[in-house]
Amino acid sequence: MLNKIVYRYIDRPRITRWVAEEILDGLSRGLGSIETTLDLGLSREKIVLEKEGVILRGQLIRYDELRETRYDRVYEVYENKLNEIVLRDRHIYILKPVSKEDAPTLEIDGIHMHRIKDVTPWIDSLMKVKVAKVSRGHVVLDTCMGLGYTAIHSLLRGARKVYTIEVDENVIEITMHNPWSRRLGDERVEVIKADATKAIHYFRDEMFDRIIHDPPRFSSRTGDLYSLEFYRELYRVLKPHGILFHYTGEPGVHGGPKIVKGVGDRLRKAGFFVKYNNKVKGFIAYKIK
Repeated sequence: MLNKIVYRYIDRPRITRWVAEEILDGLSRGLGSIETTLDLGLSREKIVLEKEGVILRGQLIRYDELRETRYDRVYEVYENKLNEIVLRDRHIYILKPVSKEDAPTLEIDGIHMHRIKDVTPWIDSLMKVKVAKVSRGHVVLDTCMGLGYTAIHSLLRGARKVYTIEVDENVIEITMHNPWSRRLGDERVEVIKADATKAIHYFRDEMFDRIIHDPPRFSSRTGDLYSLEFYRELYRVLKPHGILFHYTGEPGVHGGPKIVKGVGDRLRKAGFFVKYNNKVKGFIAYKIK
């Protein structure tokens, strides 16, 4: 049985170093209030600058605390304190901003889960959904949820149902603190906590119009997500004439062209017709019949 999660977004003010600098600049100019973002750019609101500190939705944050913020952290306002959105378990999970008003990325043990060079995480995810040609009425499988951006873009392009799978409970927890992930609470989204290579067996034949497969970097731990057996299951659950997009990353980086070639060869063995898209760094795979 699939373990379906009831997604719950935790609505608190979030700020970055860029917002902290705006507030401190307003203080230095003697302003009584400024307008800024408390949800990483999704909206703007007025905040009051008091003598003791800044008021963020009824909570007082002292200016000295703002001065100590870092550019590589998102902070959540809770109980009149700034708390880094960081989880430490066997790994270190950091919600990492890329600018004042763009969607953040997720960093796990120093590795970014999105491309951030010459593209934002939000646009990176949109590009993957576009090349998969997700459109109105589609049922979509998102095999590796992460922050949920590909699932959300699928909704924005009209998908009527999105199944998104995430094996790591810490990643799911981080999404509940990320304003850009909050659409995962949409009734059209099923968030499933599972290993995708096992969850795939619970889906019926020819269930999905589109599949987005954006796995973590290839390693001994993630190898099953790149296996022929898994690709055959993806082929089984995809409808005839359906499209799978499989992100691989940069050829020549993190394993080199050998890994990319192996992915293409195994997708073909599974039955797909494939072509590599260098702009989006992955294979577009078609189920011809």
